[in-house]
Amino acid sequence: MALTTLLGPSAFLKLSTSFNGEPSMSSSNSLSLMGSPITLSLPTAFPVNKSFSRKKFLVFSRRMSGLEEAMKIRRERELQVVGKERKGPPLRRGKVSPRLPVPDHIPKPPYVGSDILPEIASEYQIHDSEGIAKMRAACELAARVLNFAGTLVRPSMTTNEIDKAVHQMIIDAGAYPSPLGYGAFPKSVCTSVNECMCHGIPDSRQLQNGDIINIDVTVYLNGYHGDTSRTFYCGKVSDAMKNLVKVSEECMEKAIAVCKDGAPFKKIGKRISEHAEKYGYGVVERFVGHGVGTVFHSEPIILHHRNNEGGCMVEGQTFTIEPILTMGSIDCITWPDNWTAVTADGSPAAQFEHTILITRTGAEILTTC
Repeated sequence: MALTTLLGPSAFLKLSTSFNGEPSMSSSNSLSLMGSPITLSLPTAFPVNKSFSRKKFLVFSRRMSGLEEAMKIRRERELQVVGKERKGPPLRRGKVSPRLPVPDHIPKPPYVGSDILPEIASEYQIHDSEGIAKMRAACELAARVLNFAGTLVRPSMTTNEIDKAVHQMIIDAGAYPSPLGYGAFPKSVCTSVNECMCHGIPDSRQLQNGDIINIDVTVYLNGYHGDTSRTFYCGKVSDAMKNLVKVSEECMEKAIAVCKDGAPFKKIGKRISEHAEKYGYGVVERFVGHGVGTVFHSEPIILHHRNNEGGCMVEGQTFTIEPILTMGSIDCITWPDNWTAVTADGSPAAQFEHTILITRTGAEILTTC
């Protein structure tokens, strides 16, 4: 389950959405967890120097402006080629049923019972051998549940029915569905259809032939969270949509391949961006990966786009990699439910996610079965 970020180049402003879903202009030097801003200190664009003349400043500004314009033109051309795929009816919210009960004997995460969105924990999730064993168990269960959820995807099936089946499988295994009650999220799984980037709330809408749907499963088992997601086809899907889904999964896999003890986190965003750009797809910046373990969302924040953020991976650490690719705009609009995030232009989006364990020589994918 992705976190929300507004990180970006410090010199620019970007269109974001406020917590109630209304568009607003905001500075790109802030980070937020589902709408709660955190102030960050970012480096200035260039050093302050008395000898730095006004003339040189103007030349520098013009060069930067020219670079911005070139990047804008390139992106617009990419959108003209890729962004024409889906112009069907926009996604509409259906009826959301009441949240499902969880038996009292099943241990629950500490945030359950409060509608306040938890803060991002500052500590990294680094485990000893016992913790790793428990992470493997939670992640293996999450992977099995996700595989099962995928078998339910077909035309006429509602996302609410998927949620109900997933919920039952999780509690039958003695686990708790982590999204349920997280910051007042009303369901046990996230179901994001077509232009929905992430955090879609299951409802009464029936899946249609040609849809794509990301199902995001997180379980809390024996005090540890396992987090994973995948985008599935519903019925007969167009070649263009299939390619978006294929490249999104490849981006995740290529990012995992660069992970190991001592590797810089920024390599993840570089590798994802390089691959996505080959096909003209956008990489969403607003939503990020995160540390996961005994805490659902913690540091480090995993940026999926090119960045110069510091920090290196540590052996025994667990976190998620979960890039979202789009055929068009990478900006989003948040619905009034404060969760559902859809692409600003209605273009399709696809996402894949794994929880990984950093080892001395690489990364172990934990969310497999």
